[in-house]
Amino acid sequence: QGGMGVGVSGWRLARAVAASGQLGVVSGTALEVQLARRLQRGDRDGSLRASMARFPNQALVARVLERYFRPQGLDPGEPFLPVPRHTLDSPIELVELTVLGAFVEVDLAKQGHGGVVGINCLQKIVLPTLPTLYGAMLAGVDYVLIGAGIPLEIPAALAAFSRHLPASLAVPVAGDSSHDTLTRFDPALLRAGSQRLNRPFFLPIISSASLAQLLLRRASGPIDGFVVEAPVAGGHNAPPRGAAQFDEIGQPIYGSRDAVDLAALRQLESPFWLAGGRGRPGCLAEAQRLGAAGIQVGTAFAFCLESGLDPNLRRAAVSRIEGGVGSVLTDPRASPTGFPFKVVDLPGTLSDSSLYATRQRVCNLGFLRT
Repeated sequence: QGGMGVGVSGWRLARAVAASGQLGVVSGTALEVQLARRLQRGDRDGSLRASMARFPNQALVARVLERYFRPQGLDPGEPFLPVPRHTLDSPIELVELTVLGAFVEVDLAKQGHGGVVGINCLQKIVLPTLPTLYGAMLAGVDYVLIGAGIPLEIPAALAAFSRHLPASLAVPVAGDSSHDTLTRFDPALLRAGSQRLNRPFFLPIISSASLAQLLLRRASGPIDGFVVEAPVAGGHNAPPRGAAQFDEIGQPIYGSRDAVDLAALRQLESPFWLAGGRGRPGCLAEAQRLGAAGIQVGTAFAFCLESGLDPNLRRAAVSRIEGGVGSVLTDPRASPTGFPFKVVDLPGTLSDSSLYATRQRVCNLGFLRT
């Protein structure tokens, strides 16, 4: 099951999928902001605090609860407390919150079954990645999936964190392609124990056999397999190869160069899962016939009951699909990542061009800064 959005693939969805015997995946994006806001909403069922009670550093937990927990929730119209923005040298309170947010999401997904759970992160959002991965590993995450880039350094980081050792990742510097600076994280800052952690399996998310070959050749450690996404996959897509071309409604045009060379993938002798348009009956058998270990399904899970998608939006989108009027646009400009992005046509939302044009743009989270 795909790791989607901010909270769409939450712990409830991943737990349900894992309990059924498949790989349940939580989204690793903005988990620190989500934890802070959920605590301010009151944690009505106590699930967050139950998980936090299992975290190995309770002094850290106490600091987070003191800052963000509101037993009665926020008053109507009261704003959330802001969460600091990540920098190359993030404040320790933000690092602690990020580690704890990832721990809670994975820990809750792993409760009540013997299945496996993964976490999905984006290479483009690099600054929170290291504390997010460490928090997930403290909770016993089984798989790490990373897309939206070329994650060459992740295997070394996972190996280091399994021994509670520091790790670093390169951060691209705008306007200077010859120079990367580093973001670092040292688990010793958190005093979360010294018992060796399991190294999770690592699955990069790719869109070509050539990228798989590059990762196998140049990555800082073992690659355990690949998720291979076709251009019809929901969410973000790799842009088409070659000169940009667009259809009559502004969608990027994909051609034969964008088709994945499955024969070349099979020759690499690494397991791979096919993604994008694979959520229909017969797709699993077809993927296995083509040499895949299985399939990754996203959109069908985004609209199921356990999804973190707003129930009103979910029901409205499904109703339009059932009525034969639902449509999806691959928008080359909707996402600040610069990657094409799937947009569901839904009146009353930002998919409506007139509403989109009047939107007041505010950068209040800062995950995709340059």
